[in-house]
Amino acid sequence: MTKTTRISNVRNEHGVKVRKCCASCQYKEIDVEGIRSCKLTKELVGQKSRCKHWEMSDGLKNAGLSGGVVRLKGTAEIIIR
Repeated sequence: MTKTTRISNVRNEHGVKVRKCCASCQYKEIDVEGIRSCKLTKELVGQKSRCKHWEMSDGLKNAGLSGGVVRLKGTAEIIIR
């Protein structure tokens, strides 16, 4: 397993704070049983682990970008008076 280091933060291009750890890494891979591993090193890793190959995931690179949609579960009534 990779060495656990102190979690630091970084901001993406849109100003959203992202924690630098395995959970936010481009190279994380989670199998059907929920076990996390690294695509580069092929090692099992923890959520808070971080290695020197850390790179922000594509989804987090786009966080804060306008154009998002709020989706409501079920039906919602809007009353305009």
